[in-house]
Amino acid sequence: MEERLQKVLAHAGVASRRACEELILAGKVKVDGKPVTELGVKVDPQKNMIEVSGVMISGAEKKKYLLLYKPVGYLSTVHDPRKRRTIMDLISEVPERVYPVGRLDYDTSGLLILTNDGALTHCLIHPSHEVRKTYRTLVKGVPLGRSLGQLAAGIMLEDGKTAPSEIKLKKIENGNALLDISIHEGKKRQVRRMFEAIGHPVLKLKRIAFGPLKLDKMKPGEWRYLTNQEVAALKKLKGTKGIVANR
Repeated sequence: MEERLQKVLAHAGVASRRACEELILAGKVKVDGKPVTELGVKVDPQKNMIEVSGVMISGAEKKKYLLLYKPVGYLSTVHDPRKRRTIMDLISEVPERVYPVGRLDYDTSGLLILTNDGALTHCLIHPSHEVRKTYRTLVKGVPLGRSLGQLAAGIMLEDGKTAPSEIKLKKIENGNALLDISIHEGKKRQVRRMFEAIGHPVLKLKRIAFGPLKLDKMKPGEWRYLTNQEVAALKKLKGTKGIVANR
């Protein structure tokens, strides 16, 4: 499926969409070997060979699929102009150029998928596919059942009402609540804003599951390739058929 080049680059985790537009205008992006300097160009990441500053992000490269336990204090981007630490510092030994599927905030830890498969990335992050992400959340105080019911049904934020979510109270620690919340949207800092809206700001936030994938016993900073079985599980998600693990 064709999409605007800057959108494909942003979905691949190259940079923000605006920064990707600047890369295109600066002549640093090639499609099928030819420089592109206009913003209206549409591409298909599965058919077109796309390069950024000489690095392939789609086309002929072998498809790779990684699971990373992102620690707090790392950006979920490929490059940071301010030279802050990024997730790429944690996977420097991976020979292929891979990109994060969605993002985790600087102060959020947990499961992050990285791949150079643009079609898979699109399917996993597009809202219409409703892929669930589960976060373990420590919030200030203990929310009442009514407040949790509001979050579960959907709560109004400044950018619209959230979709229904699943929430489980795990335990109470020193007067604060530890909960698991599952959502399928990707609004900016959504989980934090949801709990702020009910008066219980997040103290710690970790993503523990993305679709069928879980962190299990991994430690912060560790990564591994997805197994064939895990990729088979991803293939069962809407719109992701035809994926082969790390071929």
